[in-house]
Amino acid sequence: MLDQVRQLGAAVLERLEAFGVFSRFAGAAARWTFTAKPGSTVRLLMPQMYIVGVSSISVVALVGLFVGAVIGIESYEPLAQIGQESRLGGAIGLSVVKQIGPVLAAVMIAGRVGGAVSAELGTMRVTEQIDALRAMGTDPIRFLVVPRVLACVLMLPVLTVFSNLLGIYGGYLTVVVGFGVDGGEYWDFSAYLIDSWDVITGLIKSVVFGLLIGLIACFKGFHCEAGASGVGRATTEAFVTGFIAIIIANFFLAKFLNEVDALLHGVTSPI
Repeated sequence: MLDQVRQLGAAVLERLEAFGVFSRFAGAAARWTFTAKPGSTVRLLMPQMYIVGVSSISVVALVGLFVGAVIGIESYEPLAQIGQESRLGGAIGLSVVKQIGPVLAAVMIAGRVGGAVSAELGTMRVTEQIDALRAMGTDPIRFLVVPRVLACVLMLPVLTVFSNLLGIYGGYLTVVVGFGVDGGEYWDFSAYLIDSWDVITGLIKSVVFGLLIGLIACFKGFHCEAGASGVGRATTEAFVTGFIAIIIANFFLAKFLNEVDALLHGVTSPI
């Protein structure tokens, strides 16, 4: 029994130590974000924005299209049984804009970009390129981390917009083209149920998700173990940890933003 308590205590202390190291890493990234020269940051940022954003649009849009189509297929029958199939546009649009679009885009970026960033930085650490930057007087966090984190923060909301639009259009193809629901009613109920705050909610989530993905991926790459196995393990941990962080953050953001919505519009929150 005593050994189990010791093991539990050691595991807790290890997690706290890791969180402290991550907090210092994130603090250093935040400091360099606001103190580095804007010109040098923009020059390093543009290629990363292309990698994170432009190169990911097709994947995010394709997945969003088919997810919206699947939601339309699964939702049509229950609503058609009660004669409310015309309201599918609002139901699909609201679920995509507030929840599915931001989370889906974030998970795709965590897998596609987060893993690649972790592998790239991990390889640089293993081959001592990060140490070489320090020897040349260049802070590796400013040079390597800040541009990648900013690219994730700036481009994930853009990708979320593409995911939302294609998700709603995928639902339109299924519900209107496939099942014959009136197209005008589909768009009318979409416009009626989705307001500006719903869109803002999804974009706020995407900014937070982008920050988490960028910081976790860079942190795992900077602190990977030696060898090819260490780089592979860091890449896997970057995706798994990023995915868990997205799901947990989505829960707390949903609660917080619902409370803000209640305060702004005078609606009592159900929980």
